[in-house]
Amino acid sequence: MKRIGFVLIFALITLYSCEENTAYKEQLNDPELFHSAMKNLTDVIVYDIFSPPVASRVYMYPSVAAYSIMQKAHPEKYNSLAGQLKELKAIPEPDNENIDLHLASIHAFTTVGKQLIFSEQKVRDFQDSTYQNLKDKGLPKKVYQASIDYGEQVAKHILDWAKGDLYDQTRTYSKYTIRQEDKFWKPTPPDYMDGIEPHWNKIRTVVLDSANQYVPVPPVEFNLTAGSEFQKQLMEVFEKGQGVDQESREIASFWDCNPYVSHHRGHAMFATKKITPGGHWIGIVSIAARESNNTFDETINAYTYTSIALFDAFISCWDEKWRSLVVRPETLINQHIDEQWAPLLQTPPFPEYTSGHSVISRAAAVALTSIYGDNFSFLDTTEMEYGLPARSFTSFIHASEEAAISRLYGGIHYRMAIDEGVTQGQKVGEFIVQNLRTIK
Repeated sequence: MKRIGFVLIFALITLYSCEENTAYKEQLNDPELFHSAMKNLTDVIVYDIFSPPVASRVYMYPSVAAYSIMQKAHPEKYNSLAGQLKELKAIPEPDNENIDLHLASIHAFTTVGKQLIFSEQKVRDFQDSTYQNLKDKGLPKKVYQASIDYGEQVAKHILDWAKGDLYDQTRTYSKYTIRQEDKFWKPTPPDYMDGIEPHWNKIRTVVLDSANQYVPVPPVEFNLTAGSEFQKQLMEVFEKGQGVDQESREIASFWDCNPYVSHHRGHAMFATKKITPGGHWIGIVSIAARESNNTFDETINAYTYTSIALFDAFISCWDEKWRSLVVRPETLINQHIDEQWAPLLQTPPFPEYTSGHSVISRAAAVALTSIYGDNFSFLDTTEMEYGLPARSFTSFIHASEEAAISRLYGGIHYRMAIDEGVTQGQKVGEFIVQNLRTIK
């Protein structure tokens, strides 16, 4: 009788130990693990106040690192990005049977991301807590070490690739020199900041042939004469700004996505940090992936595809901004119509044409539509943590259209920049969908 009891207890202990020792596998297969890694990166981007184009770079390279390893786990389902992304060569092959490719992809993602931001400790803390949790759930030392080592290998490979995009070199290029003619962009209130990333068109595209592959039609000719097309568009911004209805105000605020809004109260000044425009679309990816019950690999694919679209779209848009140098409505309205007028949203520090939101939102929407379909309805909760209510959309294109028109409601763009920006983003998105094949 005692022997039977001992055997039973031993069996229960053995069963419990086996369950405990394999519990880590469930977490490594859970797409929430990757969602949490992406959210950690977004939080650091917000904390470090990266500009919209730079933030797109911070999203893209880590995502490519994660995808490249994930593709090794599912070669029958996904294509390699080597040969598809400009100058990217094949990553090293996994050569240790103890490698868990999901863990390696998380480590490559966080390691690449850590090198592209300032607050490295925030990423290290995420790594430490994540890995400790896995160890507590039975992650074997040999699996942990082999996976981390492989993740490091791939991270180095991707970071070496990133060095060739001219980002480091453009940090040393000259600032934009202000041109005095009325038609050219000038720094705007309240901080009159220097123009952001005037040399971003020098950054290497990854799918587009070049930064100037899709040059928009020229902006409407500058002419302040009453009745001219330019003057009509300027007055539209002015009049909208004088009587913004509640719905338009909510739309403008929802899509503001200004990473650094300064507030001045007498001699005091403070700033509000918020998500970038690209970060908002990364948030939409997380919503779509969860709503679709995407697996770990499908989740990484969606983030990677969208981050690539955002990256190239920003380069295409910034190429036009710093070529046409169109002046912001606020500058002309203050100078020629009403010196006290202020837009609903704070004017961002770079030229007006084309609208960045219009370009990158449409490119991201086209990319996401290629994955999830035309009529993907969703509740966008991305801005809730910044104090804004959720908004409902019937499709990604619907969301991109609202993002575009929000810039008119916010008083920071002419209609031409919005309309042509949508066209530009559509072309960028379609080219990426036609030329980047991740799913076989």
